[in-house]
Amino acid sequence: MPFPKADKIWMDGEFVDWDEATVHVLTPTLHYGYGVFEGIRAYPTDEGPAVFQLRPHLERLLRSARLYPPLDEITHTVADLVEVVEELIRVNGHTAGCYVRPTIYLGYGEIGLNPLPSTPRAAIATWEWGSYLGEDALIAGVRVMLSSFRRIGKNTIPPAGKANGQYLNSSLAKVEAIRAGYDEAIMLSEDGFVAEGTGENLFCVTDGVIRTPPLHDGPLAGITRAAVIRIARDLGYEVVETSLVRSDLYLADELFLTGTAAELTPVREIAGYDLGDRGPVTEAVQTTFLDAVRGRVPAYRDWLHVVAS
Repeated sequence: MPFPKADKIWMDGEFVDWDEATVHVLTPTLHYGYGVFEGIRAYPTDEGPAVFQLRPHLERLLRSARLYPPLDEITHTVADLVEVVEELIRVNGHTAGCYVRPTIYLGYGEIGLNPLPSTPRAAIATWEWGSYLGEDALIAGVRVMLSSFRRIGKNTIPPAGKANGQYLNSSLAKVEAIRAGYDEAIMLSEDGFVAEGTGENLFCVTDGVIRTPPLHDGPLAGITRAAVIRIARDLGYEVVETSLVRSDLYLADELFLTGTAAELTPVREIAGYDLGDRGPVTEAVQTTFLDAVRGRVPAYRDWLHVVAS
């Protein structure tokens, strides 16, 4: 389907027309993947569009930049970027919510494996975007496989950041899954433990206990992941961060994926093992999460940044 364009994209202080938001073909980010980004969602609420965990996402963006000099020389602060996101949502008229994509990349001026002579740039785009894994996926669930590609090692590329180039690892796993007839892939760590999906954290439910891989097994410290852990515990479920192996997934009562794009998506099948319909634990946590991001749960109201009209 065509990419859903908006009117404007913000680039280093200017709101430019969508089709004019371009960079030079010789930017090092294009050639070497040297950049960082975030994925953020805004949801419709009774008070207007509200961005889920806006400041934490932007704080993580700048933390990611610190891992990749000279991206850490970017002068925009979190407060600056919050104002940009607010204004861009207003300019683009996203009254019913949207997806927000901030990025810090290297500007044109130097080409080569040494990024230090290049100047960091920033851009933010917004657009209307539905369910990442399909319109029915939140209820019907998705089919996933175990990828033959391992999650990048802890000393290969820092998994704590969201760098452009590291997602080549995810894209290869995603393509493998799609070509094999699946919706998504799960990657194992170099040690053979479950890490994450191509762009999602993973949760496994067995005998009413929710388990998720610890950060030292390679998953990104997902902001949605943290919110789901809090919701599950508030609902009375035990949540344990522990290493998982593939057989834990095959024998699970329920599996679900979380992330900005995927939100909270059930897994109905993994590598030919049928898990059936969305389970009761998944449904309970998912229902509360989707209510929370739409401003319907007062206990989680501080997660939302309402954009005034």
